[in-house]
Amino acid sequence: MKSLSLLRRLIVGVCVPWLLAPSVLHAQTTQISNEYLMTLYAPLDAPQQIDGTLFIYNVPGGGWAKGPRINATVIPPAADWLRVMPAGSSRLDVRLTLKTDDGALIYVTYNGVISHTKESWDRFLKGEVLTSKDHYFITAPTMQTSSEKYAWLNNVQCVGKVVEVKSGEGSYVKYDIFVVR
Repeated sequence: MKSLSLLRRLIVGVCVPWLLAPSVLHAQTTQISNEYLMTLYAPLDAPQQIDGTLFIYNVPGGGWAKGPRINATVIPPAADWLRVMPAGSSRLDVRLTLKTDDGALIYVTYNGVISHTKESWDRFLKGEVLTSKDHYFITAPTMQTSSEKYAWLNNVQCVGKVVEVKSGEGSYVKYDIFVVR
């Protein structure tokens, strides 16, 4: 009898409040922080327009990545595949190789989402420089290298946010990239 009474008190005292408080079930339990890794700049050739939904941008020589722990150039081959989705946002699929100033090769790949307003899209098509204040442009880079010095990059997820992007003559993209912690 005592054990049944104890069981009832346990159910009423622990389980019932938990069931009545759904916010507890969905409470945040972790924090995400970030650490600045580098700024990546890539000039872009005019796109190859496959159809109205797929554009491929070659990244010619002249790109670079600079940060507190990385100083590198973008070496060919490198390209951005941009797919326009039915709702109007664009999805990125990017692949490139960085060659650091000390000779290491770092393969970088990322996807991402670009979302324009009508106004920002019109400005982009006119060749104006857009910034992160003008549109949503976020990437999710990962990296791969055999270099011991940069091997830590094999074990982290990064996020990137556009700094500037320009289409048309002299087109380029520039991101700040952060390691997610």
